Amino acid sequence: MGQAALQLPMSAAEFLAWDVLQTVKHEFVRGEVVAMAGAGKAHVTVTGNVFMALRQHLRGSPCSTFFADTKLRVEAADAFFYPDVMVTCSTADAADPQIVREPVLLVEVLSPSTAAFDRGDKFAAYRQLPTLREYVLIDPDTRRCDVFRKGEGEGDLWMLHPFEGGQDLQLASVGLELAAADLWEQVPA
Repeated sequence: MGQAALQLPMSAAEFLAWDVLQTVKHEFVRGEVVAMAGAGKAHVTVTGNVFMALRQHLRGSPCSTFFADTKLRVEAADAFFYPDVMVTCSTADAADPQIVREPVLLVEVLSPSTAAFDRGDKFAAYRQLPTLREYVLIDPDTRRCDVFRKGEGEGDLWMLHPFEGGQDLQLASVGLELAAADLWEQVPA
């Protein structure tokens, strides 16, 4: 998972009770607890740019945008994650003050220590969310974005839609075209 795992096998309920007492964020996957590392300036800037664009775009809609400090519960994977940005349009999520369970869009900003996990095991867990329509991986180093969209119909296949650094980012799940200039604003080249 990129960071050193703590040797604290526990249930999801035990994790939630323990986690509220911690000063560092932790992710949880099937009993394994992993401390989250801090992020660099480029990572934080891209995350902020995406969050602000989504928040502005969805203002007045039933959808809410959250960033890195909000827990996502993936029941089918027995996991809790902290996506960099997520959008939910669920009334059940609106009623829960701490946890999102029904996102339509998840965004992860890649770093060298998390890229393999974000593309592999984390995406495998996210695909188990029935409400998820789009998963976005943003690489600040290469200025590329990989957008995975869930198809409709038989098999519900996930299709890759790659975007290069100069291209506007299309987020079909929420009807947003994010200009490349806005996505990369204040991110050093």
